[in-house]
Amino acid sequence: MLIRKLFKFENAHIVRGCSTRRCSHSLHGHSYKVELLLEADAFDHGQMVYDFGLLKPGPGRLIDAFDHAITLWSGDDPEYIAAGQRFSERWIRIPVSPSAEQFARIFFVLIDRLLQTTAMDNGEADVRLHSVIVHETETGYAQCFRADADNPRMGRIALADIVFSDAIRNDWPDPELFDKLKRGERITHTLWQ
Repeated sequence: MLIRKLFKFENAHIVRGCSTRRCSHSLHGHSYKVELLLEADAFDHGQMVYDFGLLKPGPGRLIDAFDHAITLWSGDDPEYIAAGQRFSERWIRIPVSPSAEQFARIFFVLIDRLLQTTAMDNGEADVRLHSVIVHETETGYAQCFRADADNPRMGRIALADIVFSDAIRNDWPDPELFDKLKRGERITHTLWQ
């Protein structure tokens, strides 16, 4: 069975190398919608795939980290990256260009690791991330499946290559949470609240 949870965030970026000049040469923003689709073959003790109430403080916080932030591609011009980090206290640096397709892959990698490291305390048998859909506009979206997230031909994404600004990390209940995720430490639901 599949369940779906929708999140929203506002973000600015430049997508270098794309076909349209406006997109590739001008800083601009979007009102993004992110859909997380989770699946399981059995229910937890509440007869659910996964409690929707756990998605907001967990995966929702990771997605919210991108809200009112600028996303910078680590392969972009170093002067542009430095300016983005200097003039915005909320920034994320990622190892791939911040297109809708790559946002879907980034969120898949982040949320998948979070689910893998979260202690499941209510009989969640085999809950796993099915896919992530990122709507960049009302009419266009990208959907990432597991095979896409791990596809080196689409660009390598390692958690170690994602950097959140101090302002973002300090908004989390535990500023060291992302470091714990990178190390694969066991995380409890209460850590997010």
